[in-house]
Amino acid sequence: MELPHRIGTTKPRRVVVAVLGVIAGIAFGLPLLWMLSSSFRTSTDIFTSLYPLSPDILIPRVFTLDNYATLLGGGFGLSVANSLFVTAVTVIVGLLICAMSAFALSLLKFRGATLIFAIVVLSFLIPFDAIAVPLANLFRDWNLDNTYAGLILPGLANGFAIFVLRQFFLNIPAELAEAARVDGLTWWGIFWRIYLPLSKPALIGAGFTLFLFQWSAYLWPLLIGTEPDKVLGPIALANLAGQFNIDFGAIFAGAMLLTLIPLILLLIFQRHFTASLAATGSKN
Repeated sequence: MELPHRIGTTKPRRVVVAVLGVIAGIAFGLPLLWMLSSSFRTSTDIFTSLYPLSPDILIPRVFTLDNYATLLGGGFGLSVANSLFVTAVTVIVGLLICAMSAFALSLLKFRGATLIFAIVVLSFLIPFDAIAVPLANLFRDWNLDNTYAGLILPGLANGFAIFVLRQFFLNIPAELAEAARVDGLTWWGIFWRIYLPLSKPALIGAGFTLFLFQWSAYLWPLLIGTEPDKVLGPIALANLAGQFNIDFGAIFAGAMLLTLIPLILLLIFQRHFTASLAATGSKN
């Protein structure tokens, strides 16, 4: 007799959750829309509609592409290209390293595996900025400052990416590996032919983690990439604010360019990214 009552109360709850979701989406989306609108305004027009608030805050009074032309015509375009190259290499090479590490920690039984996994978990609980300065001193001693290698190396082995991949690998039936071993397949063959093809969501999630770590990095490239031809996008964006003059239009345009690429990737791969995070709840 209580079933109709429960069904009747479920719908209002869904409506409330949906309304709260819409409100949260608007709250997160409005700043992004304001940044997009401001990137097409002149510097003097950006703050004219802030007080009192009006719909004009999202609609440029004077539409201009000068901000983007200024950025692409200067050194900012080279900085974005540097960020794309450094991030692409980090994702490709780092994903292979993290996947092999996760495979070893999930499938291979060896002494000290539990301790190594504990160190991996501890590594992503410690903020990278806490070790960036002493690590930068080591890289300077090794003559890796102002090199692409110096910018890329710290992002290759990501503890959270290894953790995500390991938890996903644990959900793959171990019988597949045992059967492959009986058929004479090596561990590398099992990893390359069986585990990687089955782990597309986890690989995308781990790759996106590596991408965000490298794409949004600020302190590390600030310490290592000081030469103009090695400056990355976030550093170039910060340099747009001069000591006596701040071009807010160019800053908003640069921020929009640096935001657009991860936003597009997230929209494309969000389903796989969510599935990879859900797999971390494995009890194994």
